[in-house]
Amino acid sequence: MICLKPRQGSAIPGNRSCWDLPVPYELSANLSMNYRGVILRAFEQFRLKSCIDFKPRAAEEFYISVESREGCWSYIGRTSPGGQTLSIGNGCGIKAIVEHEFLHALGFYHEQTRYDRDDYVTIRYENIIKGYESYFNKSSENMSGTPYDYNSVMHFDQNAFSNGNGSTIITKRPEFQDVIGQLMEMSEYDAIELNKLYKCNSSISFLDHCSFDDESLCQMSVCSAADYGWQRVKSVSGFNVTDHTYLVKEKNGTSFFMHFSTEGRNQGDAARLESKTLTPTRDCKVQCLQFFYYHSGIESDQLNIWIREYQDEADSRGTLRLMDQITETPGNYWKLHHMPLNANTSFQVVFEGRKGAGNSSGGFSLDDINVSETECPLTWQIRDFEQILDSGFGNIESPLYYSSDGYRFGAVLGFLGNQISIFVSLVSGAYDEQLQWPCPWRQITVQILDQNPHIQKRMSFEQSIATDPDLTYDDGSYYWDNPRNSGFPLYFGGESVLVGGEASFVLLTRDDLARREFIKGGDLILLFTMQDISGLLQKDSLPCPKATVKNFNVSTDASAQRLGPCASR
Repeated sequence: MICLKPRQGSAIPGNRSCWDLPVPYELSANLSMNYRGVILRAFEQFRLKSCIDFKPRAAEEFYISVESREGCWSYIGRTSPGGQTLSIGNGCGIKAIVEHEFLHALGFYHEQTRYDRDDYVTIRYENIIKGYESYFNKSSENMSGTPYDYNSVMHFDQNAFSNGNGSTIITKRPEFQDVIGQLMEMSEYDAIELNKLYKCNSSISFLDHCSFDDESLCQMSVCSAADYGWQRVKSVSGFNVTDHTYLVKEKNGTSFFMHFSTEGRNQGDAARLESKTLTPTRDCKVQCLQFFYYHSGIESDQLNIWIREYQDEADSRGTLRLMDQITETPGNYWKLHHMPLNANTSFQVVFEGRKGAGNSSGGFSLDDINVSETECPLTWQIRDFEQILDSGFGNIESPLYYSSDGYRFGAVLGFLGNQISIFVSLVSGAYDEQLQWPCPWRQITVQILDQNPHIQKRMSFEQSIATDPDLTYDDGSYYWDNPRNSGFPLYFGGESVLVGGEASFVLLTRDDLARREFIKGGDLILLFTMQDISGLLQKDSLPCPKATVKNFNVSTDASAQRLGPCASR
């Protein structure tokens, strides 16, 4: 990642001028629509991992003016009134680069300028382009209070400003030579340092996480009869079930998960696992619950997910709403599940295991729960992807998905040499006659998920593209037109459809996939969003999204509705 910063090449870290929060910004009219959307996605990562928030400028004297100039660059810290330029030029519209530049604006220098960098890297000055040596100057003082971070999004890559005679940075731990300069997202220590700099330890959008490694169960409560219910376990008898948290790592003796056994139980036997009370604080009342579950029971067993919403502090029982129900053929593997929530007030998440009809020897297991005030993505979990890589198998088709406003799409994952590539196409769907065509300014984002159990510690990789309704083929037909008008027939996702406009992405290399936790338990997980960003034509922010929640007939669950919380408030 090369980031040119005007008048900052010889800067040495000193006093950094911090911004008042939230940080005001303006998006220049010369930014592409896709880059505008990527910038807002980067803001969401700041909100998830730190106390930093951003707001469209009203009349503030100090603000960041985001523009498309030559290159990717920013001044360091708050420098001057009247609009402080930050450039996201051509080729810079990647979340990691946007985060990098905004971290500069928030007061960050490059990681390799740290006072102690010589203990971790060697700078090859003879390989640096003449005149750029000052970009490798180092500080004389410890400004961060965090360990040296090869994974930092602020670290130069090994060939930064190379004159062609070799690498300019050599890591003293060879295993990190290809890690520095990563283009995923800010690291755990980047976020820690950012919160230290701004003297806070909170997050704007993070609500809760639990991997059950602590006996306190993250302040969750269990409701069940004495002889059955949710149990904190290390394994399930008769099944090869170990926890998801450390699935690819050496066990450290603290690896646990929760299990509801349906073996030997009667139909209708149930038990609940309730989170602590969570309070949404953002203006947009949209939340996302994500967790991994392992279904080893029988098809009729149920995992019901409720929220118990409280009107106010005096409300001791709350109101239960059934948000989702998992009843399916047992998969016998850890499966990621995202569930949108729309709580307006303080609430609890309630996991209810319920025995179905028939004999069972397993049940439901839960691990790595995360709750945040963000939108939920769509999930494609590719089973045994590690074996697919080893076998050199060809293209892989995704299921077909609907966006929140009804556009339908599918994806094909393939291999381009050492690169993983993916093609996302619009396909004919049930709502095509009701939609606007050509498809106007929907931003399609593909993310390869870092399956770290804690959502704030993940370093996932993503790319985005926006559907320009004015884009045409050479013959004048619209690229993002209704597939029923201009698409071609194809058997895709298990059915015959018409396939229209296509977006292509080059993702990570095979070597990249071996880093972090992109492949876990042999599985690769891709996340998709298709977001309406047309509002950015007029404004520098988007309206609140709407959580697409399911509707259930809960008349058969009247007994559950009558139950109060497991623990009194």
